[in-house]
Amino acid sequence: MTDPHWLFGDQLGPAFLAAGGDGPARDAPVVMIEARSVFRRRRFHRAKAHLVLSAMRHRAAELGDRVTYVRADTYREGLRRAVGRGPVTVRHPTSRAALRLVRSLDGVTVLPPRGFLVPPEDFAAWADGQRTLRMEGFYRQVRRDHALLMEGGEPVGGTWNLDRENRLPPPPGVGTLGAPAPYRPRENAVDEEVRRDLDRWERDGDVSFVGRDGPRSFPADRREALAALRRFLSHRLAGFGAHEDAVLADDGTMSHSLLSSSLNLGLLDPAECVEGAEAAWRAGEAPLNSVEGFVRQIAGWREYVWHLYWYFGEDYRSSNALGHHGRLPGWWDDLDADAVSARCVATALRQVRDTGWTHHIPRLMVLGSYALQRGWDPAAVTDWFHRCFVDGYDWVMLPNVVGMSQYADGGRMTTKPYTSGGAYIDRMSDLCGPCPYRPDRRVGEDACPFTAGYWTFLDRHRDTLGRNARMARAVRGLDRLKDLPALLEQERERERLRGDQPP
Repeated sequence: MTDPHWLFGDQLGPAFLAAGGDGPARDAPVVMIEARSVFRRRRFHRAKAHLVLSAMRHRAAELGDRVTYVRADTYREGLRRAVGRGPVTVRHPTSRAALRLVRSLDGVTVLPPRGFLVPPEDFAAWADGQRTLRMEGFYRQVRRDHALLMEGGEPVGGTWNLDRENRLPPPPGVGTLGAPAPYRPRENAVDEEVRRDLDRWERDGDVSFVGRDGPRSFPADRREALAALRRFLSHRLAGFGAHEDAVLADDGTMSHSLLSSSLNLGLLDPAECVEGAEAAWRAGEAPLNSVEGFVRQIAGWREYVWHLYWYFGEDYRSSNALGHHGRLPGWWDDLDADAVSARCVATALRQVRDTGWTHHIPRLMVLGSYALQRGWDPAAVTDWFHRCFVDGYDWVMLPNVVGMSQYADGGRMTTKPYTSGGAYIDRMSDLCGPCPYRPDRRVGEDACPFTAGYWTFLDRHRDTLGRNARMARAVRGLDRLKDLPALLEQERERERLRGDQPP
């Protein structure tokens, strides 16, 4: 008899059941386990819980009689009810905790991971030969190995990186980019059942969520995910590149793909995404800067983050090079955007509250930067991003937050802390105009929390950051601030008076 194959809730696309040398048998029965304990352990965003459960139940409906779908308290209980002590195969899970679990169970055979372009051994071979593990070098290797946007041995267009063309501020005087609307799915009976179950769990006091669960915004099955990919490639990719780092208050999605949740659920394969984008460029349907920017996000950054998660080891989780131990305030943890006056923070937090998503610049340069400047515990910040974003998983958020956002690894992943004063936010967005705080003010009632916070952060870590080649000039700038003593006293007083109060 063929051994059954266990599918986790982020292994929902066809690649995870594809037969082959390292896959389950073609006719292998499938086991899926909906473990309530997952939602008890963390206070997840309600829209995220809805999306994951809807996607799992959609996949089970597709598999029909082939699947045994168990709703249990824990994975151990569910597996015992599904297969007893019999043998079962499972794809390499995407978190260390899940990998420890499956390796602790008798009769479970762990198969190689799927859903990524680069095998673990190939990344290790590359990384072991590097002095520093910078994404750019890895990205070029992936482009060469997979012949992505290449002409012979050289990158198309003569350059690997078109970031300079992809950092434009929003066009002046517009409220939106005017991009064609992204694909949005229609809810069905599965979603109605999921919502009833979540309502019941909350009423019973079994679980607690944050955020709002409006109509589902992201694909929950393969058909929807492919429709979202086609919509992006044919209608939105062309306008993606130039303004991918810009922010508009009334245009949360702009030209972004919104495919991250589908990729991270396993509904889309990264190869079909980047190959589709390259095909659009070769057909003259999208400019190179947009296509290269999108390919960089998936074949570069996503692959890089996945592999660093495993390569750095479990100790990376506790990295705290800057010694930050501040507690996340209640308004932040509750996604209470309406309590916030600072327009950039309120806008980003509102998008997270209402959708469980915002694009990479609000994540990094608004939400992450605010937490970094205030010295919040990087482990708590990582957990918050994991819980509150529909595309957030342990492997996604650990390197992105510990390394990129909070600089808690001291530079193992990036060359500098990614934080700024209000001038950057003002240049790259339309958020500062109506805000009660002024981006050019460090001191006073209308001093921008980011401008004041930036200089306070530099002063707090003057010795450490002064030795960083990319930060030394900014640190020297502290000595030119005649109002630095007043600024530092102001921020101490703000902290004393406000405590947990929002800006």
